[in-house]
Amino acid sequence: MTRLYDDPASFTEDMVAGFVAAHPGHVRAVPGGVVRSRRARRGKVAVVTGGGSGHYPAFCGVVGPGFADGAVIGNIFTSPSSEDAYSVGRAADNGGGVVFSFGNYAGDNMHFGLAVERLERAGIRAHNVVVTDDIASAPAEERAKRRGVVGDFVVFKIASAAAEEGYDFDEVVRVAEHANHRTRSLGVAFDGCTLPGQREALFHVPQGKMGLGLGIHGEPGVSERDMPSASELAKILVDGVLAEAPEGVPPRVTAILNGLGATKYEELFVVWATASRLLAEAGVEVVEPEVGELVTSLDMAGCSLTLTWLDPELERLWSAPADTPAYRKGNAVTVSEPDSAEVVESAPVDEPVVVVAPEEGQATAATVVRALHSVADVLRAAEDELGRLDAIAGDGDHGRGMTKGSSAAVEAADAVVAQGVGPSAVLVAAGDAWAAKAGGTSGALWGAALRSFGDLLPDHRPATAEDLAAGAAAALNAVQRLGRAEAGDKTLVDALIPFVEALRSAVADGSRGRDAWQQAAREATRAAERTAELTPRTGRARPLAERSVGTPDPGATSLALALNEIAGVLTGEGAR
Repeated sequence: MTRLYDDPASFTEDMVAGFVAAHPGHVRAVPGGVVRSRRARRGKVAVVTGGGSGHYPAFCGVVGPGFADGAVIGNIFTSPSSEDAYSVGRAADNGGGVVFSFGNYAGDNMHFGLAVERLERAGIRAHNVVVTDDIASAPAEERAKRRGVVGDFVVFKIASAAAEEGYDFDEVVRVAEHANHRTRSLGVAFDGCTLPGQREALFHVPQGKMGLGLGIHGEPGVSERDMPSASELAKILVDGVLAEAPEGVPPRVTAILNGLGATKYEELFVVWATASRLLAEAGVEVVEPEVGELVTSLDMAGCSLTLTWLDPELERLWSAPADTPAYRKGNAVTVSEPDSAEVVESAPVDEPVVVVAPEEGQATAATVVRALHSVADVLRAAEDELGRLDAIAGDGDHGRGMTKGSSAAVEAADAVVAQGVGPSAVLVAAGDAWAAKAGGTSGALWGAALRSFGDLLPDHRPATAEDLAAGAAAALNAVQRLGRAEAGDKTLVDALIPFVEALRSAVADGSRGRDAWQQAAREATRAAERTAELTPRTGRARPLAERSVGTPDPGATSLALALNEIAGVLTGEGAR
């Protein structure tokens, strides 16, 4: 159980503050994460890792000479926002471009992809290397769908060592992707982990059983089997990973036997004694193995085996020295430059031009703010239940993410509406704040939806039923464009599509805006409930698809809650 915290909502921020205070010689804080305390030489490619917190020493613990130039730090098990990724990438850039690397999760792909686009618009070359090493999460023929787990560590190390050696941008990307293609992982869980402030673990493994094929975000395994002995577990892991060996490569590997947070080092050594023997008997030579905690999952009990098949280049880079708060190897001597006041520590913020709206637009903006407050209240009240739904086949962070996102949206909306702006400016500010603070897939999607909806609300006259229908359709288009989800994928889209269709139909039949919205919200609720029958085809729940059958999708559920709250506000306002 995770016992030590002040406010669970600020756990990540509090952790980062303590981490930086403990390691001032290695890292300094920037908005969204940390970068090296001493900037690397001019022209060096910057390698930036990132993802949700809860995995220490990944990701912030490996920032330093010979390893990463920075780390983007999201909420626990939640991808960081695009704003955070942009900020850390901008601060880490040495003039040679930024290579982000992270595990293959929908939210990370979304936010880091947006950050790359923004960095390139700012004149900084950027690229994403996505790690896909988890053999349990998809079959070999669908490697691009596999999760990134402890293979993250290998890819980060090799890419970082290449950048430290002086590889140019394209070569850093090439060798990082090469390392990923040669890396395979398989993990097991003995019990789940507990988010700070929660009384129950995200899942439990039945007594005498073991979960096989777990993720690193509090997801349970894809199957269960009887609890083995240490030697039997070593054989399960070795046989499983060797069965996925890349074809035509020499049997020379590096290995990581990784603890997930609550499995003691002594236990790992017992497993490794057999695993190393089994690898040798299989004719596999192991180079510089690591046994310990390198990518954890809070207090999860479990472990994983990662193998990377080496060639001379990969072996040299894996063996290269590094000096970071959590990982040291050899004698890392690098050319660096002290930071100065001229160094950009965070992304520049474009101050929006405040345009005062006519009285009609200000009235609509005030209604929007009331609706956001109501949504934030209902999501806060539903936080635990949404987290429980998400933990069935995901990482259990949906409730907390929605609470943080909606609270940030309310704060931003309150600030701008006081300046006399119209509904569009309010929803732009709210959407950006939601995406930045919630992180994750839902954060990005809600941010895009609010922005797009706001673009269709007029500032110069009262909003009509037709405006509401057009805004809802624009929000749906933005969500599908960004998330690439379709009907039947078991996402919030399965509630949003019926809502938009019902809203359009009611408006076309002549219903007033408030009545049309109320009808459509009821349809969204029914659609959200029907997602219990679906099997997820995208996102973190996909590898555990069967477990989610019978449980409604948390994203669709939270959307329906929000839409019904908005209906209540519109009814009270007498919307046209």
